Amino acid sequence: MKRVVVGLSGGVDSSVAAYLLKKQGFDVIGVFMRNWHDESVTIDNECPWIDDSNDAMAVAEALDIPFHVLDLSADYKERVVDYMFAEYENGRTPNPDVLCNREIKFDIFLKAAMNMKADFVATGHYCRKDSIEKNGQTTYRLLAGKDDNKDQSYFLCQLTQDQLSKALFPIGELQKSEVREIASQLDLVTADKKDSQGLCFIGKVKLPVFLQQQLAPKRGEIIQISESELNTEPQNVTNSESSPVDTLPLMSQIAPPTLNREMGTVVGQHTGAHYFTIGQRKGLDVGGTKEPLFVIGTDVKTNTVYVGESDRHAGLYRNGLFIKESDVHWLREDLKLNPGDSKRFDCRIRYRQPLFGATLIKEEDGLYIMFDEPQKAVAPGQFAAWYAGEELIGSGIIS
Repeated sequence: MKRVVVGLSGGVDSSVAAYLLKKQGFDVIGVFMRNWHDESVTIDNECPWIDDSNDAMAVAEALDIPFHVLDLSADYKERVVDYMFAEYENGRTPNPDVLCNREIKFDIFLKAAMNMKADFVATGHYCRKDSIEKNGQTTYRLLAGKDDNKDQSYFLCQLTQDQLSKALFPIGELQKSEVREIASQLDLVTADKKDSQGLCFIGKVKLPVFLQQQLAPKRGEIIQISESELNTEPQNVTNSESSPVDTLPLMSQIAPPTLNREMGTVVGQHTGAHYFTIGQRKGLDVGGTKEPLFVIGTDVKTNTVYVGESDRHAGLYRNGLFIKESDVHWLREDLKLNPGDSKRFDCRIRYRQPLFGATLIKEEDGLYIMFDEPQKAVAPGQFAAWYAGEELIGSGIIS
């Protein structure tokens, strides 16, 4: 009998994942990952870890499977939280959920499961996995979940072939409504529980409060920039297979607008440029404009936040992005591009964003992704992921 360790988060998705695996004949062990101790930054009654742990234990008892709590808080702080602080301090926007999957669930947790003589680890992610034989070797494919509204393949965009080979995603073929129905039929305590939000295995947090643990507030100016003051104009990018994008000069086509303190008008004060990200609307506390203001750029060196009026402001849009060579990751190594290669893929730069067409161009210094249509709020530090149909092929950190 194959053994599988299930990451029981205390939510309905992992609960049903564990049930389905037991039903399929696996030797199932439930493990709750304790990744955080400090509840002072969580929003009351939203997702405290102790309630999640109790719910996970109740599910394990109902399913009659062994249950353990694994304290990974030291690893989580080092690999996820410290990285987050460093990125925000440098004016970048990390994605902790992608990091949590790469560094914790499918590394530290996976290794712990293997020490428990497990053959696989399983999670409640809405995604699927299959395999193909290629050149005498087994290649694993990560596929989007069948529920288009819940597809979580993006969060797993940094997995490797070895990690994927040991992963199971039991609910990937199901709709969310079907998952809840199964949980209701089993009378599980998680059946009607709201989906968790916020940082992976921490819960919904007050991000500025969380960041203030290491990044002190620092008052600075909010400068509004009109579209007429921007020094870049949109570039047309072809989406024709027979007429590839001109690779020279690529960087000039994708560069964000140059912003400086000599431009625009001071319209308010903020408490720290490192608390803001491109595309952000909330937290500016600046009124008096016909349409809402959005962050179009930040400068942590001068502690300045630049904003533009309306979500159609040209400063919010980019024609492409760049991923430096060391940050390019191919889940499908057999499909990776070599310098000089270009190929079309569908891409997304954030979770649940609809896929959009783009041309990937590989050069010696890294990977250029040229959009068919300008995309809004391309934030350095976030992950871009590219797909061939429903299969996730690779990803990288936006420079």
